[in-house]
Amino acid sequence: QVQLLESGGGLVQAGGSLRLSCAASGRTSSRASTAWFRQVPGKEREFVACIDWNGGVLYVPDSLKGRFTISRDNTKNTVYLQMNNLRPEDTAVYFCAGRDSGQLSVVVAAYDYWGQGTQVTVSS
Repeated sequence: QVQLLESGGGLVQAGGSLRLSCAASGRTSSRASTAWFRQVPGKEREFVACIDWNGGVLYVPDSLKGRFTISRDNTKNTVYLQMNNLRPEDTAVYFCAGRDSGQLSVVVAAYDYWGQGTQVTVSS
C-alpha cells in the first residue's frame, strides 16, 4: 500500500509563491507517475500537472504554464509543485495522486492512490 502526504500549503498574498511537496511511502512503484489536482467546494477536481517516474516527461496545461512547475526528487520519494505569481482563483485544496502504470493522465479516475490534500489560500 502506498501513502502520499502533501505539505507546503498555506495562506499567501496574490503574487506570492508556494512550493507544495508530495512525499510517498510504503510499497511505491519505481515507475509510478504522479499528478497534482486541485478542488474547490462544489466543483470537480481539476488537473494541475503531472510527471513521469524519472521527471523526463511532464505536462502542465497552458492555462498554468509559466506559473506552475512540477518536478521530482526520487532520492527523497517526493514530487514538488512550485507555484509562482499566485492568484485568488488558485485558492483550492491541492491533492497529489499516483499511478503505478507510469502513464500520464489528466483524468482523476486514472490514478490509483491519493493524498489527503493541502489547503492553499491566496488573498487579494
